[in-house]
Amino acid sequence: MGVYYKELIMKVCVYGLWHLGSVTAACLASVGHDVTGLDVDQLTIDGLTQGKAPLFEPGLDALIQTGIESDRLGFTTNISNAASDAEVLWVTFDTPVDEDDRADVEFVLNQIKDLLPGLEDGTVVLVSSQMPVGSIHKLEEFSRMELGNKQLSFAFSPENLRLGKALNLFLDPDRIVVGIRDENTQKKLGKLLLPITARIEWMSIESAEMTKHAINAFLATSVTFMNEIASICERVGADAKEVERGLKTEKRIGPGAYLAPGGPFSGGTLARDIEFLEVAGNENNLATPLIASVRLSNDEHKTWIRRKLVENFTDLKGITVAVWGLTYKPGTDTLRRSLAIELCDWLIEKEAIVQVYDPVVKQLPGRWTGRIHNEENALNAVSGADVLVIGTEWPEFRQQSADLMSVASPSLVLIDANRHILPRVALFGLKYITVGAPIP
Repeated sequence: MGVYYKELIMKVCVYGLWHLGSVTAACLASVGHDVTGLDVDQLTIDGLTQGKAPLFEPGLDALIQTGIESDRLGFTTNISNAASDAEVLWVTFDTPVDEDDRADVEFVLNQIKDLLPGLEDGTVVLVSSQMPVGSIHKLEEFSRMELGNKQLSFAFSPENLRLGKALNLFLDPDRIVVGIRDENTQKKLGKLLLPITARIEWMSIESAEMTKHAINAFLATSVTFMNEIASICERVGADAKEVERGLKTEKRIGPGAYLAPGGPFSGGTLARDIEFLEVAGNENNLATPLIASVRLSNDEHKTWIRRKLVENFTDLKGITVAVWGLTYKPGTDTLRRSLAIELCDWLIEKEAIVQVYDPVVKQLPGRWTGRIHNEENALNAVSGADVLVIGTEWPEFRQQSADLMSVASPSLVLIDANRHILPRVALFGLKYITVGAPIP
């Protein structure tokens, strides 16, 4: 956890206040910096000023409120007031991405370019938005060509946050990667980051940009590799969890490897960097067949639950399906890119009866009106169901699954890709289907 050093206080403007930005602003204020959060959306600013983050993240609202009460954190839409006297402009836009994982990089670049003329000489522009390698060089060229003698320096630090765990990851990181051009920028950013950690990996800007791409590509490759192994395990009678143990006890791989049979990766973060690397390879006439195959493998695995449903219920029309959890992942209320949402859309097409429960989602998508039943608790969703699908691994489902047999039919089929509730239901005798287990 960060420590408050009075002699290290800096004036920081955090620009772009969705998930990454609101976390960054609140955490910087919590370690003593004088932080102004800047965003062009008045509704976002209004919510933050009242201590309400734009999306759910455990502990974030309280940290924002503490920052406001300490007078170390404020929010505004006024660009000149926020950025004119900042020592560091920390750019934290969540880079928009379309349904094909193509990022709108120009949006972020244009937002930054619009702000640069109002910065004072000596300001460090630190970018953490997810953008392709070479983006910071474009900003440097713009500053040199369009802003004349203004003395700005640029740096890049890839974000390492995850929904539901963002505060701990920001304030107690493994290390922080920072790409810089010169020692003066390094000294300023060292002062900014020392209250958080002294474990800083300094490197060139392009290396820092590539590090982000490489990390996410490696994690995505690991997920798809293990899920392909798991699919084979199901057919040959092996258990992929035992294979996982065999892999992680190999010293060349290790216990921290991102290797666990389960659901595919979703959301735009990993896919965005896969796309960036594919584009970089194509632009430089390089073949990258391994990277190109990751998306194909993951897309195939996204159909795993659907395949299991069809294998067990040839015709889903009239079959009652209970879905526990709708969010993109536990610890957030985000529905965009949620595989559970996509599954429910597909079940509607198949004319199944769908009963859902999620502990944080109260308002279902409008297109589901009259077509999906939103239950008040998890057990109600299972009542009368033919199959239960674990859509999001909320911790409370483990406890509630212990009472499953009070409402479940003896013929209930459980589909739980990540074995989330397995310990609680192992003795119930229900048909239990999970990624990488031998097909029963």
